[in-house]
Amino acid sequence: MTQAPVTPALVDTDPVESPDRPLGETVEPIIRTALPGPLATEHIAFDETYTSPSMPRAYGIVPVRGEGAIIEDIDGNRFLDFCAGIAVNVTGHCHPEVVDAIRGQAGRLLHYSASDFYLPIYAHLAAELERLAPMSGRTRIFLGNSGAEVVEASIKLARYTTARQNVVAFYGAFHGRTYGAVSLTGSKAKYHAHFGPLLPGIYHVPFGSEGLDELEERIFHRLMPATEFAAVIVEPIQGEGGIVVPDDEFLPRLRRICDGHGIMLIADEVQSGMGRTGKMWAIEHWGVEPDILVTAKGLASGMPIGALIAREEVMTWGPGAHGSTFGGNPVSCAAALATIRLLEGGLMDNATERGEQMLAALAPMVEQYPGIVHDVRGMGLFIGVQFDSGTIAADVEHEAFRRGLLVLTAGDDVVRLTPPLVVTEAQTDAAVRVFMEAVEDVARRQ
Repeated sequence: MTQAPVTPALVDTDPVESPDRPLGETVEPIIRTALPGPLATEHIAFDETYTSPSMPRAYGIVPVRGEGAIIEDIDGNRFLDFCAGIAVNVTGHCHPEVVDAIRGQAGRLLHYSASDFYLPIYAHLAAELERLAPMSGRTRIFLGNSGAEVVEASIKLARYTTARQNVVAFYGAFHGRTYGAVSLTGSKAKYHAHFGPLLPGIYHVPFGSEGLDELEERIFHRLMPATEFAAVIVEPIQGEGGIVVPDDEFLPRLRRICDGHGIMLIADEVQSGMGRTGKMWAIEHWGVEPDILVTAKGLASGMPIGALIAREEVMTWGPGAHGSTFGGNPVSCAAALATIRLLEGGLMDNATERGEQMLAALAPMVEQYPGIVHDVRGMGLFIGVQFDSGTIAADVEHEAFRRGLLVLTAGDDVVRLTPPLVVTEAQTDAAVRVFMEAVEDVARRQ
């Protein structure tokens, strides 16, 4: 065993002494130190001694406290959080109603496996998701722990139901890093490197109507008959791929293709769902009904959970065909039920309003920075700004961080903005100003 470094003190929930307004009411970033600050630098060295190097850290933030759309780091710096833990904290950080639900459930029952026993809150959440499902007719629900886990479950279910093996996915898609999910993923080659052989029977085509031409004219015609395909899995709006909104004909036509060949249509709403686009599910913007829908990320405002929702006639598997020891954990279920109440109580409307505000403010950058900014796109609070290169996008990400705004790159050359759905008008204005300052700084150096 090597000599361990000195362990930094574990920071608890006590706030940094500050005369500033309450954390959640902060509008402008407050940066007190160079970034990362001294305590953050110490912790990063400690972290990198013990944690897996596989985790792609974006920049040197060490968050210890959050409220609403604000994150405070270990040095007391306050950031406008426009990545929300990768589109997870839809109700903001530590929403009091979510916290109360977690505390209440934790005081009654922390765990009992719903795979082997009748856990009451599991069924109550399933009933709520059945109510919210974007399918006509009855559905059934399986709860897991993450997006990747329910993507895996969706592959199993589609193969089980159709007695077919092959699956279609799209270039640019991200479905997770477990073996089945990463086999479906088509966003970056590095996710596949050194991990082969991957799951067989996966066919990728371009995202959008061009890809459906390829599917019908080449894949089905020259490589594999349509009757050999169990499912097509699609993100209604690609997230990791760069906040790519498809042409309006794409999803309705995809639905028709699936119907014509008995293929299951799986909507991956892990990132785009839970109100982020102004509707509970992004696919609702096109009026298309999937056969199976998977969601996670924002479902429980940061607690680990994933859900598979399937038409009742699709979910035909019997006892033991699939399960999960921790899936549908009661504390996570309680957080999910509180999250749904808040989304329906006004946060989806706020996502629409703040999204329109942000898109209108950012759109002029395309003309203001020709050759630097190529596109501004998205729906609700699921927004991407496309730059001339990945290098420029990464520079903007880091300049925004240096100014106190948290954003993340996506795709090859995009910066995505996915704040909590509680973000205020004033915070949105401040974030746009900081973001544009970061772009201006990077543009001057080109």
